Amino acid sequence: MASLAPVTDRPPVGGAYRVDISRGRNVDRVSSEWFSRPDDERYLSLTDLYASVRSRAERATTRVVESAAIRVEARGADREQLALLVPDGAGPVAPTNWSFGQLCSLVGAPASYLRQLPAVLAGINMQHGLLHHRAEQVKLLETGDGCTELRAVTGPDYGRIWDHELVAAVMKIAGNGTGDTRWKVPGVLDWSSMRYNPYVDVSRETTTLYASDRDVFLFLVDDTHPIEAGKLPNGDPDLYFRGFYCWNSEVGAKALGIATFYLRAVCQNRNLWGVENFEEINIRHSKFAAARFAHQASPALERFADSSPRHFVEGIRSARDRIVARTDEDRADFLRKRGFSKTETGRVIGMVLAEEGHPPASVYDFVQGITALARGKPHQDSRLDLEGKARKLLEQAR
Repeated sequence: MASLAPVTDRPPVGGAYRVDISRGRNVDRVSSEWFSRPDDERYLSLTDLYASVRSRAERATTRVVESAAIRVEARGADREQLALLVPDGAGPVAPTNWSFGQLCSLVGAPASYLRQLPAVLAGINMQHGLLHHRAEQVKLLETGDGCTELRAVTGPDYGRIWDHELVAAVMKIAGNGTGDTRWKVPGVLDWSSMRYNPYVDVSRETTTLYASDRDVFLFLVDDTHPIEAGKLPNGDPDLYFRGFYCWNSEVGAKALGIATFYLRAVCQNRNLWGVENFEEINIRHSKFAAARFAHQASPALERFADSSPRHFVEGIRSARDRIVARTDEDRADFLRKRGFSKTETGRVIGMVLAEEGHPPASVYDFVQGITALARGKPHQDSRLDLEGKARKLLEQAR
């Protein structure tokens, strides 16, 4: 496991392995997705996910129209029975809950208020907004499948990256995402033994491949090829593996993003434990978004998938070897000079003493103490500030 050979040359492990999740940071983004997704948004392979999002894209059409030419029609008492009549359209277009909110936002109408009104009154207000829309044009995304549905309303320069394009980029490195390549849906940490098992069947409960009518979210790991980045205080190997998650919304609910990192475990609730070296790329759906995805995000994902862990491991080892404090005075000075208060300084030193069994001496010791302190912060801003300081220390040690 300690080999730094290219990732494609290392054999997979035969079973579960012990991990220490007291180090690094905890990331709950994937867990939030896991908790919120109903069964019909969970997919058991990238193949099935791609087929679903590609199918809806093939049924979709986009066009830019003059906002003043759109007519709002109330077909009943409920707001859900509003329909739009679009120039050259084959018939009424029914807005989804999401596109209704987008349309309200574009024309400056309060969506929360209009949702409470009868359809006729909501339609009158919406029509007024469309007639006086200063941008004059809107881009519509319509899907026809028996009846025409309006999935998105954006500005005319909206640069759409289709959900299936992101899934296809992931499939280039991950195949079906269930084990035909080294990249797969993650395994599960056994809390009783603190052993991580990468070989777990993909089910509705364990999958990390999601898609709704507004977005896609995918999380995959290379957990059958753990990397040793040093030793734990008891002499056991400190094992990491690589992971990434990515997301997109072709209807404008969120930008496209890719996050890459090293981690030590994933639990049943899909929390990420012992995360290090977190990097993130975000691409807004602006006019040139598709070109940026092709030239930046997709290649970055492929580079990460094929990269050697040498730089990461050597950075960890360098931080472990670099001794910066030998006395209590050294330790206090080291932290105070880097913006830590007297109270924080004492807590960081105490964290290292409790978790490592000795006071901090190396840069890595201080990084672990700062990260441990961050985990206990209830507010995200404070947590991110501390994690940023820890990451800066680690980068300076390389």
